[in-house]
Amino acid sequence: MATKSTTALETPLREQLDRLAAIEPSDRSIISLYLDMRTNENGQRTHVDTFLRNSFDEQARSLTGNARASFERSVERISQYIGNQAPKSAKGLAIFASTAEDLFEAIPFDVPIERSSMHLDAVPHLYPLAQINDQYPRYAALLLDTNSADLYVFALGATRRRESVQGEKTRRTSMGGWSQARYQRRANNFHKQHIKEVVDLLGKVVADERLNHIVIACDQVARPFLMEQLPKHLAEKVIDMMNVDVKSPPEHEFLAETMAALRQADAKTDAEQVRRMLDAWRAGGLAVAGIEATLRALEMRQVEELLITAKPDRVAGPVDELVAKAQQNSARIRFIEDDELLGDVGGVGALLRFKSGRV
Repeated sequence: MATKSTTALETPLREQLDRLAAIEPSDRSIISLYLDMRTNENGQRTHVDTFLRNSFDEQARSLTGNARASFERSVERISQYIGNQAPKSAKGLAIFASTAEDLFEAIPFDVPIERSSMHLDAVPHLYPLAQINDQYPRYAALLLDTNSADLYVFALGATRRRESVQGEKTRRTSMGGWSQARYQRRANNFHKQHIKEVVDLLGKVVADERLNHIVIACDQVARPFLMEQLPKHLAEKVIDMMNVDVKSPPEHEFLAETMAALRQADAKTDAEQVRRMLDAWRAGGLAVAGIEATLRALEMRQVEELLITAKPDRVAGPVDELVAKAQQNSARIRFIEDDELLGDVGGVGALLRFKSGRV
């Protein structure tokens, strides 16, 4: 059997979020900039130029003296990066720049940012970045038949890693009787060995990349072999198993198909998690709801998973503080696309690791 691999070197967005969330407030200000970098029908980004000019001018008018001078230096650095260094293929871009010039971090995306925005505060504005991390998670996608397999790690709308396994082909025959039976046993043994090698690779990649989600696409012949070999700890991470033809689809189509499966499963899980949180909260269990109780739980590092509406204007409190504290506590942040699910509790709640009488 032959195995090939390719890996794109990049920092997982979760690590970048952790680093930015750890920044403590100080006298300097931080510009947090989110840009929709998609081009128009003429291949231009004139909307980006207009947004930047208007946003920078409006902010500069509210500043004076040294504060304005340091802000304008940061703006110049941002403009130079966008004009000269930002990838032409980027569909979205986040930039964090300190007016003290001790921070400049640019994060281009292969997925769009739906609404451009600029924020100036003592700490980075992380709500949109955490939302992108939740909407486009890092996951494994396995395309499999009894002879070959392609294993992808997709994240933020792009391929981050690809591993291929090629098994030994078995030629069909019309022999009957004992010869046919021996041939079938031999073919089954080859198939089992191939699937075992694929499952071993899947386990290694999932562990290396610390992945929580797997999408599998395989044909009907390979499925029973796979189910026999797949260990429980990997089977629990499989969110969908799609039937496909043995012919491999183009990579971008496979990404789109698996991302759609992930989104569908995520919407179902969103509703289940909100229901679980509300039931536990009403029963006095391991959950809180509402802005004040959730902030207290975050302060006490109790939160296992923060549930927050994907529309920040529907949250009755400081969304940035909620997101930053959750990130600092290594809590999972789940953005709920259906804002009605959290409508009765101010758009936010949390599942807890442990209880405290103060919450």
